[in-house]
Amino acid sequence: MSKTYGKTRWKRFALVMVPSVAATAMVGVSIANSALAASFSISGQQFKVSTDQLHGTNFAQFGSVDIEANGKPHPVAVSAFDHATINNLCQSVVTDLSAFGLGKITLQLHAGTDSAKPVEASNLLIDLEQLKADASFTDMNIGQDASTLSGTATQGWTPHAGVTKAGGGAGLPTGATGFAQSAKTADLSGVQQTARATSAGTFKLNGLSLALKSGDGAGNECF
Repeated sequence: MSKTYGKTRWKRFALVMVPSVAATAMVGVSIANSALAASFSISGQQFKVSTDQLHGTNFAQFGSVDIEANGKPHPVAVSAFDHATINNLCQSVVTDLSAFGLGKITLQLHAGTDSAKPVEASNLLIDLEQLKADASFTDMNIGQDASTLSGTATQGWTPHAGVTKAGGGAGLPTGATGFAQSAKTADLSGVQQTARATSAGTFKLNGLSLALKSGDGAGNECF
């Protein structure tokens, strides 16, 4: 699943107009009033997430770069929601433990399987490399200047504040702006996404179930 910087297959995104990954077009985010956890270095591993249905309010999407602890960069498209409800969430990540004689081990998480008790998240940021879904939006803007994004999840940053960070994001040089899109609401069904990082102010996982499985691929990963 791993990809190197500059080789991300942007054409596989289902959402249109994914931002450029050029350094001068990157958008950094800082979170107002400490709504989200402090910035962090990403592990370098991708993880898969699938959901039957995601409903989000004050959706925004823009480009950024996630940074590993060793400094390696990864271009991402950040999807931001002020609030989201998620039905039948699956998350899986594969770790190679061959050095211990265990081969590949998949950690698989499920939550929100009861339609009456979906997963709920506030100030949600998802740093994506791939996304497939059927999507519908209301009050959609495509090609918006990222410095004008509104909504709690994208507040607190300015394109002239220098390099700022939130989640796995590296931010952008002083004065840089970038391409973005936004919508009042977003509804995605049949979601399959590959991500680098997720941040949330609150994340309520109803019906949480976590298991370790030997091997990877079908039956172990979410898709």
